[in-house]
Amino acid sequence: MTAARRLRVAVLISGSGTNLQAIIDAAAAGDLEIDIVGVISDRPKAYGLERAANAGITAMPVDFKSFDKRADFDAALADKLAELAPDLVVLAGYMRILPATTVNGYRGRMLNIHPSLLPDFPGLDTYARALAAGKKSHGTTVHFVTPELDSGPAIIQYRVHIRDQETEPGLRQRVQAGEYIIYPQAIGLIAAGRVTLDGDSVCLDGKPLEQPIIIDEQPC
Repeated sequence: MTAARRLRVAVLISGSGTNLQAIIDAAAAGDLEIDIVGVISDRPKAYGLERAANAGITAMPVDFKSFDKRADFDAALADKLAELAPDLVVLAGYMRILPATTVNGYRGRMLNIHPSLLPDFPGLDTYARALAAGKKSHGTTVHFVTPELDSGPAIIQYRVHIRDQETEPGLRQRVQAGEYIIYPQAIGLIAAGRVTLDGDSVCLDGKPLEQPIIIDEQPC
């Protein structure tokens, strides 16, 4: 891919931006043929905005609490995204549900990462729920975003074995380490034109994926 065709990526965050940092680092190392054209946060004090600024990336707060109406916030966010003109929108710890109009406007061009092996455990508290259910494995999923929460077609998953006497903090730490591996990988596959969304199916190198790519945690 030539420099003129590098993928324009906008990142949405709400918090500290650890996944954002993994993406920034991969791009800086030359592992991703992308340009991060802006980072938007619904929380103006989110540390992820500092990470963006430190990397020379445009940091754009859109303070949710400054709007009286949710529709006005959604419109302001959509305007900021339009200013950036991204080829791909990456949700990296963005904690608000986007309106269907925004999601559908970026169909096949918007990614999320969710801390479970979807379709298991959409929503919150996935680590505690996996442990309570007695699951043998847990993990995280990069998927295309659709209006239905955590239900879009999955691209890649990182899977860890749940150990005897596993704790929620320990499981979270291991799964998050995998997020920093697979999110840049998924973005790289899209930037290279290898992964696309065709209808409701993820295609890899022009062929539908029967199941997500699975990356297993390697033993220490």
